[in-house]
Amino acid sequence: MRGDPLLLAREHEAALAGGPAPGTRPVILESWRRSLAARVDPDSREAPLVLDRDEVVDLRAAHPLAQALPVLRETLVSIADDAEHVMIITDADGRVLWCEGSARVRGVAERVRLTEGARWSEDAIGTNAMGLALATGGPVTVHSAEHLVRTCHGWTCAASPVTDPDSGRTLGVVDVSGPLTSLHPAMPALVSAAARLAEGHLRTRLAERDERLRSANMRHLLALRGGPGALLSQTGRVLAAEPGTELSGRVDVGRDRVRLADGRTGVLEPLDEGYLLRVERGARRRPVLSLRFLGEPTAALDGDEVALTLRHAEVLVALALHPRGLTADQLALRLYGERGNPVTVRAELHRLRAQLGGVLLTRPYRLDAEVRGDFLAVRAALRSGDVTAAASGYGDELLPRSDAPVVRAEREDLAAAVRRTVLDRGDAEALWRFARDEDAEALDRLARLLPRADPRRELVVSRLRRVLAEA
Repeated sequence: MRGDPLLLAREHEAALAGGPAPGTRPVILESWRRSLAARVDPDSREAPLVLDRDEVVDLRAAHPLAQALPVLRETLVSIADDAEHVMIITDADGRVLWCEGSARVRGVAERVRLTEGARWSEDAIGTNAMGLALATGGPVTVHSAEHLVRTCHGWTCAASPVTDPDSGRTLGVVDVSGPLTSLHPAMPALVSAAARLAEGHLRTRLAERDERLRSANMRHLLALRGGPGALLSQTGRVLAAEPGTELSGRVDVGRDRVRLADGRTGVLEPLDEGYLLRVERGARRRPVLSLRFLGEPTAALDGDEVALTLRHAEVLVALALHPRGLTADQLALRLYGERGNPVTVRAELHRLRAQLGGVLLTRPYRLDAEVRGDFLAVRAALRSGDVTAAASGYGDELLPRSDAPVVRAEREDLAAAVRRTVLDRGDAEALWRFARDEDAEALDRLARLLPRADPRRELVVSRLRRVLAEA
């Protein structure tokens, strides 16, 4: 199926007409959906030209993949030339910076603007190997009518992303494209191997730069005379550290002051290349993680706001409720139920750890911080019998948009406990803080407790009548 252009074309037309395409690979179907959602016209003639010649030259000079160009040329260009293909290198936005190989095929490629300065991301020209590799982060081959745009159906393309060994971000993609009849079966594997070779070359160059930076700046670290501190690269990677300096592999160099995993802070001093981190002396202090999850979630670590997704907030609820920690399997069950996958959980925790640093510990996963949460405060108030504090602290439900089992259970338990406690033991003030417009029992009890002279009583009675009338 994958190698038959006629069958691929039938699947393509069926899918565009809204029908089933059972023989089409899921990765292609998903790419078609994304491309159509981006309003890419399947009858487009060519990719958009977004860079002029001078802009291409400037971007090439500054792009990290320029360092790996000799390796890629040696690996791919001669083969692409012999096979009547072209080697293409894009940046992370899908803009073509290099296009080399067969002169004849380059001439044909220009008809669909497979040329320098054109943009080949999915949202620009639909499903293609370069755009799909950028979208998925993995190597792909797109053959014939798997391309969304019909003018590309005479082409086969194999592409693989190249990752920056320093930042971990995608730098761009390496691609070999040519007429669909001339693709050798080994070409996709060769393209992936070339991308890995390019990454290896970049790692070697990075290690050489790191060693030069260490040699040039080690005197600054030695000047600390054994005090806590570290030598950092320009991107915040730890290149050398004094004993007793607890640091993860990277430090946020976007701020003058840095928080360490053990609660201490440090000051960044810019060097000619990189930074010297001076860490304050003193006893270890546990950081404070503040969670406001009754309503829309917000969080702060030692007063600095932490950007959270809903899933990360759900993870923090689970860990806050289990201070001794949870395994990935236990978290998967609490976050996703029986369909939970610990691999997915580990990926989420890796992203969350980038936000929290050493506060999030592993084996098991747990929080090494003083955790203060509004939902935890309500729990504590209920345990101590402080009904007024529980009622006033319970301003909204716990993460109302979450459907995670651990959150749903805690939300229901907390709501029921606060309601029952306030109804059974609360005074007028506690009931006033807690009573919801739709809760007839709470409104009725509040109306009985409030003195007739209290101006709030008429409002409560009015609400109660409305609720009873609608029941």
